Amino acid sequence: GSEMCIRDSWWFTGFIISMSISMFLLIKATQALPIGTAYAVWTGIGAVGTVLAGILIFKEPSTIWRLFFIATLIGSIIGLKAVSH
Repeated sequence: GSEMCIRDSWWFTGFIISMSISMFLLIKATQALPIGTAYAVWTGIGAVGTVLAGILIFKEPSTIWRLFFIATLIGSIIGLKAVSH
């Protein structure tokens, strides 16, 4: 019913706001970093955020391997940023 439409519209509104902020930040990052590095960092942050949201909000399993590979992804993002001029 109408309750479902209201809940769906909040998710959609949150998505649009989040995507707009994300795109703005990607544009700002490309002003200081090469596009390849900026895009890799941007997608990496999105991947890490999605996995963490799944674990923290949606109660997905947080196995040692998932956490290990999230840590390696974060390390890779930091490494890319560190070697980019």
